[in-house]
Formats: sequence, C-alpha cells, structure tokens
Amino acid sequence: MLNPDEEFSRNSVERAILVGSILPRQGRHDVDEYLDELALLADTAGAEVVRRVVQDRKAIDPAYFVGKGKAKEIAEQAKKLNLDLVIFDDDLTPAQIRNLESMTSVKVIDRSGLILDIFSRRAKSREAKTQVELAQLEYLLPRLTRRWQHLSRQEGGIGTRGPGETQLEVDRRLVAKRISTLKAELQKISQQRDTRRRNRSDIYKVAMVGYTNTGKSTLLNTLTSADVATENRLFVTLDSTIRGLSLSPQLRVLLIDTVGFIRKLPHHLVASFRSTLEEAVSSDLLLHVVDISHPMFQDQIESVKLVLSDLKIIDKPAITVFNKIDLLKNRNLVGRLRDEYDPAVFVSATRGYMLSDLLDSIRKTYEHEVIDTDIELRSHVSEVLAEVGSLGTILDTDVRNGRFHLNFRISRVNLRKLENRLRKFPVPELKTD
Repeated sequence: MLNPDEEFSRNSVERAILVGSILPRQGRHDVDEYLDELALLADTAGAEVVRRVVQDRKAIDPAYFVGKGKAKEIAEQAKKLNLDLVIFDDDLTPAQIRNLESMTSVKVIDRSGLILDIFSRRAKSREAKTQVELAQLEYLLPRLTRRWQHLSRQEGGIGTRGPGETQLEVDRRLVAKRISTLKAELQKISQQRDTRRRNRSDIYKVAMVGYTNTGKSTLLNTLTSADVATENRLFVTLDSTIRGLSLSPQLRVLLIDTVGFIRKLPHHLVASFRSTLEEAVSSDLLLHVVDISHPMFQDQIESVKLVLSDLKIIDKPAITVFNKIDLLKNRNLVGRLRDEYDPAVFVSATRGYMLSDLLDSIRKTYEHEVIDTDIELRSHVSEVLAEVGSLGTILDTDVRNGRFHLNFRISRVNLRKLENRLRKFPVPELKTD
C-alpha cells in the first residue's frame, strides 16, 4: 500500500504530448532524435509522455507554430487522452502559447521552458539558484501578457482593461527590478569565484565539458573518488565540482566537472551560467567527454563546440574522451574517430576501462608545456634545490666563479608556483630557454 507521499507523487504526474515539426533541410530521423531527447527531458521533469505528434511544414505558422488544423487535432487528443501538458520541441512566441492554450485548454510549454523547469528543480547552491532564477525571469518577461489575459475575457472592456494594464506594468517593473538585483548578485558571486581562481592560478586545471548525460560526473567520481550525484537523467548536477587528481608524485592537477550542454540550449540560460562556465574558460586543458554509444554523438559534439565557440575557448588545448566504450556495438568506429578527433582516448568511466590512457594523455599534454630554465645562487642552495626538485626535474648543477648554477626542467604552470615560493629567498630572476 502506498503511503500518502507516494500516492501524491503518483497522482501528480503530468501526462504530456510532444510536438515536433519537420522544417526545410530537416529529416524525419533528425526530428525523431530531437523528440527522443525531449522525452528524456520530460521524464527528468517528472512528466509521462503519452503521445507524439510530428508535422511537415514549409514554414512556421505565426499563430500556432503548427497549422491551425494540426493545433485542433492536438486539442482533440489532449481532451481524449486526458492530458495536462503539451510540450513543443522548439521555442514558441508568447502569442503562439496564448493561442495554443486557448484552443487546447491545457498548459503549453516549449523546450526552453521545460529545461528551465528542470534547472529550477536541480539547483542546490546559492549560485545555481540565482542563475536559474535570472534565466527564468528573462524567459518570463516577454510572456507576461498571458498572465493577465483573464481580465480581457470579462464582459465589457470599459473598466477592465485599465487595471489589467496597470497590473501588467507593475508586474513588468517588479520582474525587471528583480532581474537587475540578480545580475548584481551574480556579479558579486563571480568576483568571489575570481578570487578563488587566483588562489589556484599556480595549479594546472583540467575542465570536463560535454553534452549532458555523457558521464562527466561518473568520470570525476572514478578518477578522484568523489561523491558527486549521478543518475541516467539530464542535468543531474548544475554546479561546478572541483577535485584534486595526482598524476605523479610531482604532478597534481585540479579536475573540474562543469554543467552539461544540450541542443537548443536557451541563450539566456548560457548567459546566466557564464560564471560557472568560466571554470572552463580559465582552465589549462579541456576534456570533451562524449557518449560514444549515443546514436547522435557527432551532433552532440557539434552542439558542444558551438557553446565553446560562444565562450571563445574553442581553440583551447583539448582531449576528446569517448566514454561508454563498453556499450559501443560498432568497434570499427574507434580507428576512424581516433584519427578524426586526435588527440582522443576511449574509456568506460563506469567499468574503469582504459582510464590509464586518459591519465597518460593528460600528462603528455601537461608535459608539452615543459620548459628548461637556469638559476644562479649565492646562498640558500639546499632550500632552493628542495623547492625545484619538488616541482620539476633537475638536469645539471655546476659551480662557476663561486656561484651555484642550477639547470632544470619544469612546466609553465609549476614555474609560476616556483616563482612564488622563491620570493622568500634572495634569488635572481629565472632564465628560460
């Protein structure tokens, strides 16, 4: 027997119909894939998908997005199937939502609205909650007119339009003021994040980016024994998670898990989460994690690249990490992808397969930035030798003209750390080759 909480949860599930349109230069297969993803988004939000509707269109209908006839068909199905929700795979205008809700008598949302709903449920930290609220209000502002449409339905326009318009303007001003407050709050949070970043400036930072649900958090957990929440749903984690990862006794890096991307990600959501994504911007290396078992993984790769380009980090050093290799059916893909996405590694974060290849690739990328440098000492020789030996490799030592000469190899990142440590000694400036 269900307890009251379980009974409420079961009865509160919203029954939904998904709507997609095949527009010029799109194929049915592509739209079906988009709707598969929309169904997973709906499931993540807690809805039960009952039916799908797809329509071929030469152009978007300005009043209903789909044609009026198709809108009537959707309304009939909504009534027949006792639906609560109609979800469109593309963004709708305020007028289209108003018209569709009037015809169907059920709630109508688009992909952006659905994603924002999921984000609002997943947000845990102060920063994530602030970012989500800002994105929601920016999405809501142009759609406020339908909040007060009940006033226009009253009999007689005189005496009813005025209060409605007044309330609408008040509502808009309140939303605009709240948006301004949230942006100021995010600016403050961003400054605090910048301070923390500066404190980590001498550590090599590796940021994981990728499509949502590709296994980034699982990979972080496996490599660092972290305890980040994971499940087979979209956007399980919204906050950046940072953990230390030792590649050798002399080399420790920071591994950063960032929020996942998705196709048709609302632009205002990307803007709101920019401070979180700046962890990727400030990193030294990107790990682009890809679910190789997904039938549309190459489209997902391109979607991620679009966001990276928007963040102006598309040219940052990167390794493509093809995850879930244990689920790949066509093993002939590996050779082609290795050449096409070089440098690339193939792993299974869940099973722990070939993670040593990934660690080796990170180490090689790190060592690619290694340089040789010299230092000349009159005193504090043993202390400086200890500092250099802890961060780099000593190549040669020599005494000339009463001075100790030290030649060593070190990464540019560790060189910054060494320079900070040597400030307590009267040491001449380092000379790099």
